[in-house]
Amino acid sequence: MASQDILINWAPQETRVAIVENGAVQELHLERTLERGLVGNIYLGKVSRVLPGMQSAFIDIGLDRAAFLHVADLNPPAPGGRRPDDAPPQPIERQVFEGQTLTVQVIKDPIGTKGARLSTQVSIAGRMLVHLPQDQHIGISQKIGSPEAREQLRARMQALVGSPEAGGGGGFILRTNAEEASDTELADDIAYLRKTWSLVRQRATTQPPGTLLHQDLSLAERVLRDLCTEATQSIRIDSRMQFEALQAFGRTYMPAVVARLEHYRGERPIFDLFGIEEDVARALARRVELKSGGYLIIDQTEAMTTVDVNTGGFVGARNFDDTIFKTNLEAAGAIARQLRLRNLGGMIIVDFIDMTREEHRQAVLAELRKQLARDRTRTTVSGFSALGLVEMTRKRTRESLAHMLCEACPTCEGRGQVKTTRSVCYDILREILREARQFAPKEFRVVASPAVVEMLLDEESVHLAGLSEFIGKPISLSAEPTTNPQQYDIVLM
Repeated sequence: MASQDILINWAPQETRVAIVENGAVQELHLERTLERGLVGNIYLGKVSRVLPGMQSAFIDIGLDRAAFLHVADLNPPAPGGRRPDDAPPQPIERQVFEGQTLTVQVIKDPIGTKGARLSTQVSIAGRMLVHLPQDQHIGISQKIGSPEAREQLRARMQALVGSPEAGGGGGFILRTNAEEASDTELADDIAYLRKTWSLVRQRATTQPPGTLLHQDLSLAERVLRDLCTEATQSIRIDSRMQFEALQAFGRTYMPAVVARLEHYRGERPIFDLFGIEEDVARALARRVELKSGGYLIIDQTEAMTTVDVNTGGFVGARNFDDTIFKTNLEAAGAIARQLRLRNLGGMIIVDFIDMTREEHRQAVLAELRKQLARDRTRTTVSGFSALGLVEMTRKRTRESLAHMLCEACPTCEGRGQVKTTRSVCYDILREILREARQFAPKEFRVVASPAVVEMLLDEESVHLAGLSEFIGKPISLSAEPTTNPQQYDIVLM
């Protein structure tokens, strides 16, 4: 496993994290203070209204809008906390009442005019485990595929958790990174999660309704919990206040990580010093250059992401087949890195350069799978299709980098192209003719971008004059510098 360094750039409005391996950025993580979601937060709520017809209730959790609790998200009060799968839930009016206080967790952020969606089935995420305080179930991540490994982990967890009678209450789900964890690491995570739940319960008995009882960790704290591995050499952060906060957090919950924390005191911004800003800019570009002279074209659409591999100026090999093979091999590694860097998820189609030899195709496919094996996000890769395309999927865990940092261009509305100036001129001439058949103003005035007005006065002046003569009305032009190149207004004077 390659050694890595983690760089944290902190500001009051935004936290950015870069994972660097051998001088190259492999992952970028971003969290903005104003955009931080509520999912995972635990509140002490108060039932403000019960709606039997909708089998739901509105809960006041201290936000602008009341939150929404459906009967399916109510944890049954029966011992053990699990309802049989075939048992229908009791009507909500028999389970909650107006004015009742409930400990609830947000499972869906507020959207538009809709309030947050809640559940009383609380779960708390740790480094390797997810704690289910109201359950006694031991679950295993689906990514841990070996049946033997799953059963061994389940037996180890049963021994570590203990029986409810012996004070070992609550269930747990093992996350993927728990597969290689030692008993000590699992025990530490169990203790951390139980301590967290104990504090939540304690606050729920002393605080008024509407109080936030527990909030998911910040990005900087999740670096210690989720991103720091045995390969991590250092974790550098450029804020003294956050450095001290992370030290305190680490000493309480992850003492083995504290020694790797460093406070960066340099005058230059930490991301500038290590060239991260350039990598961020390149990660937003459509074209990615390869060292050999080839390049990738990455297009992200609503349905899928496509990656096209091209040889470019690479002519280094002795024959054309070897040139294509070497370009595709290099592209396989670059594609895996770009998927992590840009956090692209969903369906991904890769169009490698056509290879005639089957051993070359299999070698490229093996290299792609090898590079993707380093990804902490689940990926699946199929072989080459009949059309020579590689289809793969990558689990969506968060918004892609482009969606977080960019928005659709207001001029082209995300299409990537606009009408030519001449096309807009002809649209205007047709619109004037259409208006002239319906209305009889003294004059038509066209308000458009300077480029459109200039073309109407120059190259298209003959057509403009001919139209004016045909409709028998004068046509004046007005240039508006701030006008969208595709937009225009025709004013009836």
